[in-house]
Amino acid sequence: MHDATPLPPSLNPQVLYSWKAPLRAYKKRGKLVLRFYLAVALLLTGIIFFLGDRILIIPIWAVLFLFYVLTITPPPEVENRITKFGLETAGITLRWDVLSHFYFTERFGFTILTVVTQAPYYMHAYMVITKPQIKKDVMRILAEHIVFQDKPHLGVTDRLINLLSHLIPDDEEDIPAKLHVHSTGDGRIDAVRDTLSSFFQRSRKTSPSPQSASPSA
Repeated sequence: MHDATPLPPSLNPQVLYSWKAPLRAYKKRGKLVLRFYLAVALLLTGIIFFLGDRILIIPIWAVLFLFYVLTITPPPEVENRITKFGLETAGITLRWDVLSHFYFTERFGFTILTVVTQAPYYMHAYMVITKPQIKKDVMRILAEHIVFQDKPHLGVTDRLINLLSHLIPDDEEDIPAKLHVHSTGDGRIDAVRDTLSSFFQRSRKTSPSPQSASPSA
């Protein structure tokens, strides 16, 4: 597992804070993942084949292959920077005047910083944070410029990602422990059910929470 590492103070006076971290949240998977993706692909292929829209089989296999590659391939390490003008990550610059709010979520044991742009686009930028001290420093600096949401309203993309992360099987060695958890009534099935119920709820317009901290002038 990669560790996000705060960098020493930059010689550039415009850089307020910087750290290195994986490009995306990642958890190493075993051979069971290949069987899972193959089973899903075959199931969807069979359904599409009998429905008659066989041209859809090609994009289905392409998308599943992309998910498989992203699952088994460790992400590269990138440098995230907070400057006086905005955020810089993976070669992309987001200026303060186009940003609306930010919040934190958890995925695969990582803390994910999500930064959302202003209306009408509401674009999302994701940055990985793995150390509590980095999270505190980033929160303190960002809260001086944009709104912090303690309880964010997750969009369609975030709900789909959470759903897929629950559906992907764990490694073979983790299955006995997971089965014990399932026997108590908790675990992946309940998580998928909760995610599906929230996903099909009427989506709300993404906007800063009334309880969030207001940006300073």
